[in-house]
Amino acid sequence: MKKQQFLLVGLALVVFVLLYFFGKTIPPQKAVPAVSDMQHTEHQSIKFEDLLLKAKEKISPDQNQRLLRLENSVVRGDVKEQQLHVYHQLARFWADSAHVFEPYAYYTGEAAKLENSEKSLTFAARLFLDNLMTEGQPTMQYWLASNAKVLFDKAIALNPANDSSKIGLAACYMFGNISDNPMQAILSVRDIATKNPDNLYAQMILGLGGKKSGQFDNAINRFNIIVQKQPDNIEAIFNLAECYEEKGDKTNAIKWYEAVKKLVKVPDAQKELDKRITELKK
Repeated sequence: MKKQQFLLVGLALVVFVLLYFFGKTIPPQKAVPAVSDMQHTEHQSIKFEDLLLKAKEKISPDQNQRLLRLENSVVRGDVKEQQLHVYHQLARFWADSAHVFEPYAYYTGEAAKLENSEKSLTFAARLFLDNLMTEGQPTMQYWLASNAKVLFDKAIALNPANDSSKIGLAACYMFGNISDNPMQAILSVRDIATKNPDNLYAQMILGLGGKKSGQFDNAINRFNIIVQKQPDNIEAIFNLAECYEEKGDKTNAIKWYEAVKKLVKVPDAQKELDKRITELKK
């Protein structure tokens, strides 16, 4: 399995289809405790060590032995360089051999911290962020967002002018339950989008934020901006269709689901789209 298979759904059509089309991406509204309360209770209970133990249960005894040798391989000499090399090896093991995302992302992040280059830090940060955007469990959202935030902070320290990193950092606050004031993050992305309306990454994050909070008109405006610039942007089109459906605008929902169907070549996804369109026509 290649590392790119873990990237944002917008960068991999098949992954996007599999993650998004089977069931609505807008979770049902539920009463939840205050963010600050959640941060101090269940979110902080997730530790990488626990995730790693669960991941090791999924691999064979031979793979566990190989993994143990890797974990114990830093002994002498240039510890930093050896550690960097081992982190890369561990990341490749979890990506290519074990196919488990969490340790792959974690070790990629640890390697990026040691390397401390903007490219490696932003790559690792996006791994966490991209999975955050499709993660529904609050505790995992918090873990993913917290890891991404650390990496984005380091990348911004190296290049304070990088708007993409600023948007990524804001998305951590908006979608990761790591702040009791996510509005501040929204405002920072909105400032970027106002100064540069062609920054489609900012428009996408604002659209997803509006969709998540139930501000469907605002979300529709953002997704329309993207579609006008990128008529084949399946992520924007699909979210546009869902927003119209949630608004009760069946005509436009059908229109945009039909537009998605023209772009999707995965049979199972086409069946799901047909099902949605049929239900809307009733």
